[in-house]
Amino acid sequence: MPPPLPSSSFTTGADLYSENSTLTLIPGLPDDLAALILAFLPYSHHGRLKSICKSWKQFFSSRIVFSTRHKHIPFIKRSHLLCIFPQDPSISSPYLFDPQNLAWCYLPPMPCNPHVYGLCNFTSVSHDSHLYVLGGSLFDTRSFPLDRPSPSSAAFRYDLVTQTWDSLPPMLSPRGSFACAAIPNTDRILVAGGGSRHTMFGAAGSRMSSVEMYDIGRNEWVAMDGLPRFRAGCVGFMVGKEFWVMGGYGESRTILGVFPVDEYYRDAVVMQLKNGGVGKWKELGDMWEEGERRQLGRIAIVEDTNGTSPGIFMLDKNDIFRYDIISNRWWKETSVPKKANDDSSMGFTALNNELHVMAFYNGHDSRLRRHKRSLSLFLQIYHPGNKTWRTLITKPPFQQHLDFKTAVMCTIRL
Repeated sequence: MPPPLPSSSFTTGADLYSENSTLTLIPGLPDDLAALILAFLPYSHHGRLKSICKSWKQFFSSRIVFSTRHKHIPFIKRSHLLCIFPQDPSISSPYLFDPQNLAWCYLPPMPCNPHVYGLCNFTSVSHDSHLYVLGGSLFDTRSFPLDRPSPSSAAFRYDLVTQTWDSLPPMLSPRGSFACAAIPNTDRILVAGGGSRHTMFGAAGSRMSSVEMYDIGRNEWVAMDGLPRFRAGCVGFMVGKEFWVMGGYGESRTILGVFPVDEYYRDAVVMQLKNGGVGKWKELGDMWEEGERRQLGRIAIVEDTNGTSPGIFMLDKNDIFRYDIISNRWWKETSVPKKANDDSSMGFTALNNELHVMAFYNGHDSRLRRHKRSLSLFLQIYHPGNKTWRTLITKPPFQQHLDFKTAVMCTIRL
């Protein structure tokens, strides 16, 4: 947790900003007032602001800025940012996107292991001012055969204050394509299911049912009751004090005895988290009928802001569905205004209580014509409360098309 905000003037802690006590954050203003003003500036601009002067660089590199924001800005009002991992984070920089300011900033690559490469199907989750990168599937030069992926148990944490990566104790079981969620108001992260699936090998790889929890304070992983059955490629999220695991696949079959095909699940399982412990898994049954859809689509969770349950939404082709907990069914909410030819190329996430559908287009649309010479990301944004759509266009810092089928995304409030 960030240290508490000092009650005395910021000039008494001048060593945080400058070796020269005569330097101030904003000339003519007390440092405590100047620090309060600067702390309200969006995180996406901090990188550029550090170049203004030495005192600003040290201020925006300290935890004071985050403790000030936490004290004066309610959680739901803080900047809600999207973190995108386009490829293997050890060789390609992740990026933060601020939709309110249409600003991008890059994060340094994760520490590189010379023996492994091609990391994918990992999970990223945020907690406090940190991003966690857990597990995944990769190729290991020390294993045989070399052309088959292996699950990873590695865990890394990125500190957005110090802008540094730390290596954490590995998970008890290596896994990729698994469910993961941070438990609100605690220092715990849950992971469930997964296997060794790699994007290059379809139905190849293992499946697992094991579940474990990372205790941030103790810096250790603890085994928990496993899922009722093997489940990989699933999604996990919190609803109040319940950990939900939806969709995924288990057993596979072959077509003509040659081509492997995954058998996708239509159900969900829920674990009740109690004070000081956890409960048993509860199976909810199928969420749709046979033939209605082949598998669970992309899931986005709109945070609870009015004391009600969070909104659970799914992007299925060009339609958005809302999940009804009582009936255990998906009901159509709306359709994406501008359809994509390939729905698998669309990203889907929730930011600032709105649903964001992301895609790259070829520039034939009049709204995109002025951006056709550069790579632009087109966002269609839906507000579930108002049931209205709006659009945004932004130019991302990376120069290649983002493959939303393999890119990993998570959100963080700062």
